[in-house]
Amino acid sequence: MLLQFKVLEGGRSSCSSGKGRSNQGPTKYGFSLVKGKANHPMEDYHVSKFVQLHGHELGLFAIYDGHLGDSVPAYLQKHLFSNILNEEDFRNDPHRAILKAYERTDQAILSHTPDLGRGGSTAVTAILINARKLWVANVGDSRAVLSRRGQAIQLSIDHEPNTERDDIENRGGFVSNMPGDVARVNGQLAVSRAFGDKNLKSHLSSDPDVTNADVDAETDLLILASDGLWKVMSNQEAVDIVRKVKDPEKAAKQLAIEALVRESKDDISCIVVRFKG
Repeated sequence: MLLQFKVLEGGRSSCSSGKGRSNQGPTKYGFSLVKGKANHPMEDYHVSKFVQLHGHELGLFAIYDGHLGDSVPAYLQKHLFSNILNEEDFRNDPHRAILKAYERTDQAILSHTPDLGRGGSTAVTAILINARKLWVANVGDSRAVLSRRGQAIQLSIDHEPNTERDDIENRGGFVSNMPGDVARVNGQLAVSRAFGDKNLKSHLSSDPDVTNADVDAETDLLILASDGLWKVMSNQEAVDIVRKVKDPEKAAKQLAIEALVRESKDDISCIVVRFKG
């Protein structure tokens, strides 16, 4: 299947890709974003870059999958990482800093309504510290998958209405498969945690699940992607595809192409981080 990566004049790209690398080691990254078949603008945003902070090199990687517009994921792209890194706890207690920054960022989004509209966004963020320690957090169903010796390890937790039905109902909400065949909060939203979504916020959480992992000699790569990939592909299938392609940008493109071949209709966003040359 031939996939044309092109930029639409006067607007965001229908497909885009790129890559970069660490200044201090062999770690490289690549990304690919492909607009889905829905007749609305692309609602996925990403971050992939290396920065210096207090003498440490940090790799910052994220996927933000928006809904009901792109204003919330665009806000997250601009603000979430800076909010995390500006938390005074970050150097000594990254877990606490990430929790606090996610909460403060969501409060800021809600206070900016109606400027940001009534939409929302998932998030999966990964912070790589000195190429040795990885901190991953997520709300919603964008996912982070690590590969160790070729074995897929899911680091994030998919927040789906059916699995968090008790919490939603305790907040006064409900889970319904109507309309359609997908479980939704109050029949509207197919994830149980998200940034924004002011109209549903009393029944939704924006608390992230946070985990960490050591990057050692057996750690091959990290994949971050929106559910446009994971709806049609298992974690292990994604790892198997990426391990065969040394260039991380080409690997991310290959994931997107395979998702399209498998008839994914959603926006597809993938970041591949390869820890070895």
